[in-house]
Amino acid sequence: MNSPTALSYQSGFGNQFSSEALPGALPVGQNSPQKVPYGLYTELLSGTAFTVPRAEARRTWMYRIKPSANHPRYQRLERQITGGGLGPVTPNRLRWNPHGIPAEHTDFIDGLLTLAATADAEQAAGVSVHLYRANASMRRVFFNADGEWLIVPQQGRLRLATELGLLDVEPLEIAVIPRGMKFRVELLDDSARGYICENHGAALRLPDLGPIGSNGLANPRDFLAPVAHYEDIDAPVQLVQKFLGELWAAELDHSPLDVVAWHGNNVPCKYDLRRFNTIGTVSYDHPDPSIFTVLTSPSATHGQANVDFVIFPPRWMVAENTFRPPWFHRNLMNEFMGLIQGAYDAKAEGFAPGGASLHNCMSAHGPDNATTTQAIAADLEPHKIDNTMAFMFETCSVLRPTRYALECPQLQSDYDACWAGMAKTFEKGRN
Repeated sequence: MNSPTALSYQSGFGNQFSSEALPGALPVGQNSPQKVPYGLYTELLSGTAFTVPRAEARRTWMYRIKPSANHPRYQRLERQITGGGLGPVTPNRLRWNPHGIPAEHTDFIDGLLTLAATADAEQAAGVSVHLYRANASMRRVFFNADGEWLIVPQQGRLRLATELGLLDVEPLEIAVIPRGMKFRVELLDDSARGYICENHGAALRLPDLGPIGSNGLANPRDFLAPVAHYEDIDAPVQLVQKFLGELWAAELDHSPLDVVAWHGNNVPCKYDLRRFNTIGTVSYDHPDPSIFTVLTSPSATHGQANVDFVIFPPRWMVAENTFRPPWFHRNLMNEFMGLIQGAYDAKAEGFAPGGASLHNCMSAHGPDNATTTQAIAADLEPHKIDNTMAFMFETCSVLRPTRYALECPQLQSDYDACWAGMAKTFEKGRN
């Protein structure tokens, strides 16, 4: 194993990167020479079909100690991801309290639980939403054949040891792991908890800025990809894969994180949400929440996302004669929300860090009664919403809760009550 004293990164999102952990390990001039330096094997990881337009292509060439094909049969694991399949259809608004850290020894894989998905595990588009909770580092290695993962830590720092190198992520940062990329999750604190958006559709990318211009929102240079880091370990390692929603494992005699050099754009990366350049109004009203989009996965319908990753970061509120919290609304999209830290400005209580809510298509929602009353009566001086970070996975397909999500004790049975006390303030003779 090569062991750098400090992690190194490359800057940019969607870029063509190259990296080598040994001098001269990366072939020059062609992707698959007859003889690769250091006796390495050539392997291609494709994140898109071969024939997509060049601008859409995601792929990475790897030069590794042993090819990934060097494995025995996979066997279905007895312990599967908690979730229990999709539950019965419900149009109701749902909210969950935070899940605690398990008391028993639990690594990242064992601590996964699925809250919702847009379809059964065989889906070729849409998203699945998971939570993770862990109190132990993984000794095994994992990859997901079903989609790419957007990991949103809420508690505890993680080290993601991937085929292409190391990424350290902490709360208020995110990580994107391409479909099929092998990785191990090590805890840098005693425990960890967070959210995962599993994207089964087109790969995540930065949104177009349109009339905003060429700057704003998430800047490509702030996304960091790893540099090559390999393990040359001849010892038993379990390799686990998620395939059509099920966990399968093969027993290897070596570490599969053995890529010595690589080049391409199908790479893991991380991003610090505190670097998001928030755009907002300086006159009246406030823009649609799409103005807070960090990453997007487009759907077949132009302008409608398979999934958007949207954040609600610290920001100044200065709009005049304006109801400043999010307005009451019903819309086509389906919204799963989480809270990393602080409070969300549309909810006075009941939505805690580590918790979640789900408002599906045409579900009426908005600020709760206490927030509404306060916002209507507020003196509209400029003020800053600080020490907060909420986020949303917003998808064009309905998110169906799993059976577990509808039956777990964390589901709030009284969520609707936060709007029950809305007073009738209508006065016919007054405007």
